[in-house]
Amino acid sequence: MTFSTHVITPEIWFRHLFSAQSARDGGVVRRKTRDMERMVGRPAFVAELRRRGYSAVENADQVIIFCNAQPVRVITG
Repeated sequence: MTFSTHVITPEIWFRHLFSAQSARDGGVVRRKTRDMERMVGRPAFVAELRRRGYSAVENADQVIIFCNAQPVRVITG
């Protein structure tokens, strides 16, 4: 019997996240908060966003990542 083991490291998770077409175009991507916390952890996630100069917001169970260095403004709140 053969088992396929797919180990997703934080590096692979980040590579996959930021290789999305929208991210490459400077747009937005979203992920479930629980996946981000489980795969890389919040401190590593925040550090990577800071390193790249990106911003993110969280709502309910989603994290929205703005893959550019432009300011983010909340329209209503």
